Amino acid sequence: MRWRRSTGITRGSAEALAEVDVAALRRDVNPLLLRTSELVRAGVPGRTRDHRGADLIGARLRGADLREADLIGADFRDTDLRGADLTGSIFLTQPQVNAAKGDAAAKLPPALARPAHW
Repeated sequence: MRWRRSTGITRGSAEALAEVDVAALRRDVNPLLLRTSELVRAGVPGRTRDHRGADLIGARLRGADLREADLIGADFRDTDLRGADLTGSIFLTQPQVNAAKGDAAAKLPPALARPAHW
């Protein structure tokens, strides 16, 4: 039900989108995102990384292992991701990657494009 309602919103008009109660929608969807994160990271041996909503502005994450990390809402503005491994990270978005600094050695999930400034 939640998924259908959320995807329905994405197909609506701009006017309908402007009327969405974002706080209510977030309250509704957040338990699904948390459970997804738990399930994905449960199969990861060792310490799992949860960077949900983390303030990583300007952080030095050069060469960091961020595989299977939950990165929803993390702020990557000016974050150094050169040589970092982000393959398998969950909830990482193109705008987050675009806001960071990286290089050819950084590994991204296949669904994301390497920014031109990397």
